[in-house]
Amino acid sequence: MTTSVSEKMLKLGTHRSTIREIFEYGRKRKMEVGQENVFDFSLGNPNVPSPREVNEEAIRLLRGAEADTVHAYSSAPGFDDVRARLADSISRRFGTSCSMEQIFMTCGAAASLTVTLKAISVPGDEVMVCAPYFPEYKIFVEGAGDRFVMIEARTEDFQLPLDRIKAAVSEKTKAMILNSPNNPCGVVYTKENIMALAEILERKEKEYGHPIYLIADEPYREIAYAGVEVPFLPLYYRNTIVCYSYSKSLSLPGERIGYILVPDTMDDPEKVMGAVAGAARVLGYVCAPTLFQKVVAACADQTSDIAIYEANKNLLYNALLQYGYSCVEPGGAFYLFPRSLEEDAYAFCEHAKKYDLLLVPGDDFGCPGHVRISYCVQTETIERALPLFRRLAQDYGVCGR
Repeated sequence: MTTSVSEKMLKLGTHRSTIREIFEYGRKRKMEVGQENVFDFSLGNPNVPSPREVNEEAIRLLRGAEADTVHAYSSAPGFDDVRARLADSISRRFGTSCSMEQIFMTCGAAASLTVTLKAISVPGDEVMVCAPYFPEYKIFVEGAGDRFVMIEARTEDFQLPLDRIKAAVSEKTKAMILNSPNNPCGVVYTKENIMALAEILERKEKEYGHPIYLIADEPYREIAYAGVEVPFLPLYYRNTIVCYSYSKSLSLPGERIGYILVPDTMDDPEKVMGAVAGAARVLGYVCAPTLFQKVVAACADQTSDIAIYEANKNLLYNALLQYGYSCVEPGGAFYLFPRSLEEDAYAFCEHAKKYDLLLVPGDDFGCPGHVRISYCVQTETIERALPLFRRLAQDYGVCGR
C-alpha cells in the first residue's frame, strides 16, 4: 500500500538545514580526529552558563511548597503572577506601560513567531524579511500560508535598506519580521533607522487602509556590546508585536520558554491577542513549560555573562581584520558575518574544512558571498582556531606568510 503524506512536510523533515548538516558533519568528524581538533562555529548554541540564580530558583521551586504545581498545566496564556512580573520588568526597563493582559507565554521564539504569523495571516498576505535573515523565517511564513518577500541586504553596513523596503511594500503586505541584534550578522539597527522604517510603514498603512505589523524577533535583545542601544520597537511603531525568548539571554535554549507581547497601544490589541490565543490553540501549544515560566519570572532582570561573548567577539573580529578578512563589526548577538574569500561561499566553507573550521555559507541567510561564524564557544577554542583562520586566508593570498 502506498503511504500518503504531505510531500512538502516530507521534504522539510528529511532535508536538514545547511546549519544542521554542518553540525552533523562536525559531530562525526570529532569522532574521527578528536573533539579538540574540530572547530565548530556552526550553531548558535549558548556556551555561557545560565546565571546561578536560574538553577537555584528551579531547585527551590521543585523542593518548595509549589512543587505540586510546577509540572501542572497553567492557563493557556501562562500563570497570572508570571505575566505580571514580566510586564513589570518590561515597563521598568523600557519606560512603557505593560500589563499582564498583553503577554502570552510561549515555547520559545519559534513558537512566538509561528503563533503570531498564524494569528494575523489571511490568504494572499505577504510577509517581508530583510536579508540577512534566520533561514527558518521562510518556513514559518510559508507555513502560515503567506508569501515570503525577501529584501536584498545593504551589505556595506547591514542597516535597513529603506529604499528597497519602501519599494517592496504592497497592498498585500501584512507584516515585516525584524531581528535586532541580527542573526547572522550581529548588527543592531539604529534608532534613526527604526524611526525611518516606522514612517514608511505608517504611510503605507494609511495608503492601503489596513495595519502592517512589525514582528520584532528579539532573542538577542540583551546581548549588546560597548553601550550599543537596542531600540525597543513598540516605542517607535505602534503596530509592533514582540516575540521574545530566554534561550540566549539566560542560556536556556533547551527549556523552550518565551512570550508574545501585544502592546495595548496598537490597533485592536484585544482582537490581536484573541487571535494569538486562537492560533496557539490551532497549533497545539496548550501552555508554555510551567516550571520555567516561574523561573524566568524570578530571573527576568538578569542575563548570562554577556562580557564573555563580547571578549570572544573582540578577539575573533580583530584577528580576522588583521588577516585580511572584511567584516561589519557586530553590535550584539554572537555571530560574525565576514565576506567569503571567494565568490562561492559554499566552496569557501568546503575549503575551510581542510583546517576543520566549520563555517556556514551566507546563501542560506539570503546573503551570498558571506559566511556566518558563531562565536558562542569557549574562548580557548577561538584562540586555537586563529592560526587556522590565518592559514585559510593565506590560501587565498589575502594574508602574508
